[in-house]
Amino acid sequence: MNTDQIILFSLLFFVFVFLIWGRWRYDLVAFVALVVGLIAGVVPKEQAFTGFGHPATIVVALVLIISRALYNSGAVELMARYVVSGSRKLSAHICVMSGLAAALSALMNNVAALAMLMPVDLQAAAKAKRSPSLTLMPLSFASILGGMITLIGTPPNIVISEFRNNALGSPYKMFDFAPVGLVCATVGVLFVATVGWRLIPVDRRKHNATQELFDLEGYIAEVKVPEGSSAIDRKVRELDEIVEDCEVEIVGLFRRGQRLPGLARQESIRKNDLIVLKAKPDGIEKLVGVLGLEYVRGKNDKSTLTGEDLSLQEVVVPEGARVAGRSGFSHRLLSRHGITLLGISRQGKRFTERVRKVEIRPGDILLLLGPSAEMSEKVNWMGCLPLAERGLQVLQRGKAGLAVGAFAIAVLLASIGVLYLPIALAAVVAIMAVFNVVPLRQIYESVEWSVVVLLGSMIPIGVALEASGGTQLIANGIVDVTTGLPAWAVLTLLILVTMTLSDVMNNTATAVIAAPVALDIAKRLDVSPDPFLMGVAVAASCAFLTPIGHKNNTLILGPGGYRFGDYWRMGLPLELLIVFVSTPAILWVWPL
Repeated sequence: MNTDQIILFSLLFFVFVFLIWGRWRYDLVAFVALVVGLIAGVVPKEQAFTGFGHPATIVVALVLIISRALYNSGAVELMARYVVSGSRKLSAHICVMSGLAAALSALMNNVAALAMLMPVDLQAAAKAKRSPSLTLMPLSFASILGGMITLIGTPPNIVISEFRNNALGSPYKMFDFAPVGLVCATVGVLFVATVGWRLIPVDRRKHNATQELFDLEGYIAEVKVPEGSSAIDRKVRELDEIVEDCEVEIVGLFRRGQRLPGLARQESIRKNDLIVLKAKPDGIEKLVGVLGLEYVRGKNDKSTLTGEDLSLQEVVVPEGARVAGRSGFSHRLLSRHGITLLGISRQGKRFTERVRKVEIRPGDILLLLGPSAEMSEKVNWMGCLPLAERGLQVLQRGKAGLAVGAFAIAVLLASIGVLYLPIALAAVVAIMAVFNVVPLRQIYESVEWSVVVLLGSMIPIGVALEASGGTQLIANGIVDVTTGLPAWAVLTLLILVTMTLSDVMNNTATAVIAAPVALDIAKRLDVSPDPFLMGVAVAASCAFLTPIGHKNNTLILGPGGYRFGDYWRMGLPLELLIVFVSTPAILWVWPL
């Protein structure tokens, strides 16, 4: 290896390790790697920020905006309303929801599709009085599978298409992925609907994480003792009868920012103390009224604590959310935004430290208290997703035909080659903006900027690796290992390697790295590159073993009450099934 290759492989190793570690967000990891590559001179300065204007990056951003338009128009909710029913048997419900998730994911970003359907699924679970853990994992996996069907369903397909355009002179069209994607999605959805959900650990099926969120043991919350409270000068143990009546448990007392030892049972309560409670929200509200306590509020918040002014909202924290990686206190949720973080639920873990100082992580469920009129906007700013079905009053059902029609025409024109896909999608976004289907503010909020930064940073590194001969080095290694084996065996190995990488690092980054390797392998074997590029597209999208491989898996972690080790039980047989069906399907549609 030459010096450039050593530096680039070291950078990729850095990216790989830090993405698995998860301490830094993937966009920061990728951007740091790009900066180091530029300083080291292995990434030419002329290519420094070309990734941010790359068609793949633009298309991903446009698809996210269009996904918001389809939601705002009510098209998705109307479809879900007529298709979903809480009265169906479990297997039938999973089959219908999984099929709907796969279909929506083919036409919009698969993360957006899951975000829209998850509240519907949770409502159905509540009506049927069953744990959502039985249905959320199949729903997530189905949405990932559906993304394989079209060019815009998942970012890896967009990356592969634009790579082919740069390397071979023409991109894949909208439905070039459909023959193989449909086979994988159909087989995968049938598996999760009939067999897969039965592999979820029995312990998870007995628990309802979103219901337990509001149970006594679900939350640690804080209330303040104001002047005039009947709790002042009374010892904590003297409140036992009142506390028991409210179904609340006092688990601590804070004074001047310091937690008093133990449960502070013998301590007399003073003005401005903070009482730490373990309770469900209605119990907290009852105790607040009985003892004359108050919620911890912002200094500038003058509203009264009435039901008309405030509302409780439970939300899930997705990967890349603004609040992830920091505490509510460091974000100044209370003082700047008027939002009180009442509690955090993380896979059943109980917090004994101050809630506002707990680092928020992707997959957490948060219980928020804030002004009713502003709650939706505040949740949006945080980058979180409400677990309850979103308010129907914000939908513009009269514009559903416009949104769906404009999108359908754009897809048709791009498919027959009349318009270049990024231009067709940009036209749709322009129409959505002009007719206010997506307000200007929401256009910018809809774009997942962390993915844009990831793509913009990784594309120049991938180009530099290819130019240095690094991808050829990897390709030679794979071909050498499979010497004497037929080309289909090499393709299978490439799919397995790419799939394994996608399980532990971002699928978009995996596609950026693996695409040039696939092309070099095809050149080395003197066969068509299309089967190998399609193999990478399929494999990069199949991240079912862990909650960190795909954002959808992270999104269901908290609401489903899953553990890290739960995913492989359904995910491993599903990945092996995809390898088994995708290899012959690829070779049939895209001959060597």
